[in-house]
Amino acid sequence: MNTSKCEEILKRAIDVFGSIVCIIIFSPVFIVAPILIKLDSKGPVFFKQKRAGKDGKYFAAYKFRSMVYNVDKISRKEFSAEKLSDLVFQEKDDARITRVGKILRRGFDELPQLFNVLKGDMSLVGPRPEIPEIVKLYNRKQKIRLKVKPGITGLAIINGRGDITLEETISYDIEYIENWSLWLDLKILFKTLYVILVTGRGAR
Repeated sequence: MNTSKCEEILKRAIDVFGSIVCIIIFSPVFIVAPILIKLDSKGPVFFKQKRAGKDGKYFAAYKFRSMVYNVDKISRKEFSAEKLSDLVFQEKDDARITRVGKILRRGFDELPQLFNVLKGDMSLVGPRPEIPEIVKLYNRKQKIRLKVKPGITGLAIINGRGDITLEETISYDIEYIENWSLWLDLKILFKTLYVILVTGRGAR
């Protein structure tokens, strides 16, 4: 991803402006979702998880909680480098997902990450931020994923989201990094709206 200083400034400007606009547009969700989450199940409104950002720097990513409380402690997965490529995070009919969570996981659960974008930890478009347990198992090629800020959406999101393997996700992320342009970002953003509002596919 070879970018000029001007392109970097413009991408950041789009991130800030786009995040503010989205927060305003989706303000009803920020008001209604917490109420529904508290009424539907026990636990906090937000789910906070450590994720790897640019250059492997960790940060706290936020989402609306869509699963039962303490899901990380209840069902913690074990990862190995040998099985990493075939890993699929999202399971169909996952019993851990709450009733409200099934609606939120159309993409609305990730709206709090707009504040991660404003803070500068994330971008609107980029590779999905990964958990430390998986980043530690990356080979040299997979580490390319850490060259840019992670995004709320990206090529992997619009081409399968949580339904594809980690290997496919990383391939899409590397393709994005190697072919990045502001026009590509805009196309991904518009296609993301289609995925969320029309197909309703969830993300991890």
